[in-house]
Amino acid sequence: MSLRTACQTASRFVKTTNNNAASLPLPNARFNRVIRCKSVATESSLNSARASSKTVNSTSTSSTAKTAATTNAESQSQSTPLVQTAMAAAAGIATVSIAAAAVESTTASSVPPFNPSDQRFDQSTFAGRFCRMILECDPRLLTYTADEMRRSKEMVLNYTSMLEHLPDGMTEREMHHALWEAQRISSSSLHPDTGDSIPQPFRICGYVPYNGPVCVAMVASTSTPALLFWSWINQSQNALVNYFNRNASSEMDNGTLVKSYTAAVASALTVAFGLATFIQRRFEPAKAKQLMKWVAFPSAVVASSLNCYIVRSPEITSGVPLLNDDFEDVAPGQTSQVAARNGVNSTTASRALLQAPVYFLPPVLIGSLPVLKRAVARNPALSVPLTTYLVLVSFGLGLPATVAIFPQMAEIDVQDVEEHYQGLRGKDGLPYQKLYYNKGL
Repeated sequence: MSLRTACQTASRFVKTTNNNAASLPLPNARFNRVIRCKSVATESSLNSARASSKTVNSTSTSSTAKTAATTNAESQSQSTPLVQTAMAAAAGIATVSIAAAAVESTTASSVPPFNPSDQRFDQSTFAGRFCRMILECDPRLLTYTADEMRRSKEMVLNYTSMLEHLPDGMTEREMHHALWEAQRISSSSLHPDTGDSIPQPFRICGYVPYNGPVCVAMVASTSTPALLFWSWINQSQNALVNYFNRNASSEMDNGTLVKSYTAAVASALTVAFGLATFIQRRFEPAKAKQLMKWVAFPSAVVASSLNCYIVRSPEITSGVPLLNDDFEDVAPGQTSQVAARNGVNSTTASRALLQAPVYFLPPVLIGSLPVLKRAVARNPALSVPLTTYLVLVSFGLGLPATVAIFPQMAEIDVQDVEEHYQGLRGKDGLPYQKLYYNKGL
């Protein structure tokens, strides 16, 4: 076949094909509508998928943001700002010191004539006992050196000479005030019965700086191991405070002391563990964590009361001596178990009452006062410093208030004590109607 013939044949084939294609029937309108519907449906499905994808992404992003915010809030609330907490502790101790300084300055002009065997404040009233105790609890007493305490002791011993030879420019009233202050300083570290030196952590003036932070740790404890550890530290310190400030006229051997301490600490840990275990088994973890901060209050009430009673209970067996108005032993070698029991019971009651302002008041104030509540809500990390400050202030003011409920030198009717005190007569020849004893702190 020639080239021309091939080209003509190809041309005829193309024309025939075009004619056949042109003669084919076109798609009808129904088919077109179906195609269009399918197209629209496909596009709608794609749009719906895109929207769903966006919703999922948005939900995922929102959930991630909420989770991150919650994690950040929990992390912020669980972290302890050490610097702020230390500053809050210092501020709490300073507040207690300022309160004691205010009492000292406002009563300086009305001091009675100095008498080393008497009291500066009227001990028959609660106000007088509170003023005395807040001055004894003054943390500033820890700052005096041994040399300053020695000079203060010398002033008290030579008070008669100092009143007779007043320094130039000092009035007699000012000297009386200086002597009362010298007695407060010198006696802050000495036991009233034995005159022995009391270690700083176990002095009454050291109670707030040393025991206050332990109470803060107990209130802030949200786990059983932490609560048990700080309860042990707290009750160990309380046992030593009770021992060093007991009525030392009744001897206590080391065996009795060890047994009393062991029983006291065991009772404290049993109460704390029992309450913590009950809460964690009874409530959900989140609720249990919130309730754990309240465990310190009832456990401290029971444990501190048992601690004080057990450590001081040997006094009931041995008894305490009874004194006259001049604080002289009216029956040397004899003791009263009745007076000892009254002293131990009243001291135990004051220890129980002390726990209310320390463990109960700070959480209530933070949860109820709008200012504190909003501050903690905005910044959960402020909870620990605020709790620290409120616990120390409550401790520093609650301790003298609860101790002042009962006078340290308590009185008892002669008719209420043992027979060997009946019918004793004083220097004036008259029978004693009332006798006195040191109930301890």
